Amino acid sequence: MRNPVPALEISDGQRVVLESLARSQSGAHREVVRAKALLMAADGVANTAIAQALSVSPGSVANWRARFDEDGLARLGEVRKGRGRKPSIPQAKIEEIVDLTQNYRPKGETHWSCRTMAEYVGVSKDTVQRVWSARGLKPHRVETFKLSNDPRFEEKLVDVVGLYLNPPERAIVLCADWGSLPLAGAKSSVQALDRTQASLPMIKGRGETMTHDYKRHGTTTLFAALDVLTGKVIGQRLPRHRHQEFLRFLRTIDREVPKDLEIHLILDNYATHKHEKVRTWLDKHPRFHLHFTPTSSSWLNLVERWFRELTDKALRRGVFHSVPHLIVSIEEYLDAHNEHPRPYEWTATAESILAKVARGRVALEKIS
Repeated sequence: MRNPVPALEISDGQRVVLESLARSQSGAHREVVRAKALLMAADGVANTAIAQALSVSPGSVANWRARFDEDGLARLGEVRKGRGRKPSIPQAKIEEIVDLTQNYRPKGETHWSCRTMAEYVGVSKDTVQRVWSARGLKPHRVETFKLSNDPRFEEKLVDVVGLYLNPPERAIVLCADWGSLPLAGAKSSVQALDRTQASLPMIKGRGETMTHDYKRHGTTTLFAALDVLTGKVIGQRLPRHRHQEFLRFLRTIDREVPKDLEIHLILDNYATHKHEKVRTWLDKHPRFHLHFTPTSSSWLNLVERWFRELTDKALRRGVFHSVPHLIVSIEEYLDAHNEHPRPYEWTATAESILAKVARGRVALEKIS
């Protein structure tokens, strides 16, 4: 007959940690079970009784006690080398899947799918998905980018980001743009699109439906200036986007912004913004300071975020039988937004953006 195993010696501090782990609802299961086993061992419970209570083997309990005597809490949740579930996919097969995914394409196709890869390498599609997920590979997705070729890119970037992160005192920073909304390919104006058939309402088991085709009923242009500090938007609907309309919008901003504030206006490099008559007007209104984003860098203008939300929340699924109907919807959204405005928080520094751009240029040089 075996001699009884003496109670496990643990300190008060170790007991506090083990009791916390034993009560945990979110900790790893193996750590919770081991903590309970060690606490029972410290209370003098036999290994066989502990094993029966926790549905483990007496050998496991004995091993846990021995490891605790050697290492304390340092390696409580660690699985010893050689233990645990063995990998079911050979490492060579994993490396083959990763290499094919990153460096090759299936014949006649632009990218791999789980099924085409599984058929090619002779494994299941679930195996391919696990390999991709573990390494963050997503061949079905593609992201767009474009590196600006503006020779003054760094200068303009530092200028605009500086306004976001350190706005000047006694001044207002406005991000301005006009209605460049991605509605059925519309870039220069907002289109009043009407569906060719009536939409069907949402019901249980089916979302709202609408036809893929549409009728055009005309266009309008929306000028918007986003206050970086408050999130409010100064909006004005105008028929076109020429220097005449831009001047009207500047006058609107001049009227709505308190006279004791300087106005820093962030714009893109559109030629209208640099028209001779615009420059003449600006010379007569010295409180206006224009800051231009680099070429191909509309992402730097925060008002683009607001235009995207306008598109997604009020226009993309809308049905407009006429331009006046479209204008009413835009104005309703603008009013609702300004009742409860929320500013967009800019966090990226100019240094972090420049470092990312540098990495992009190096990557392009490697494949060119």
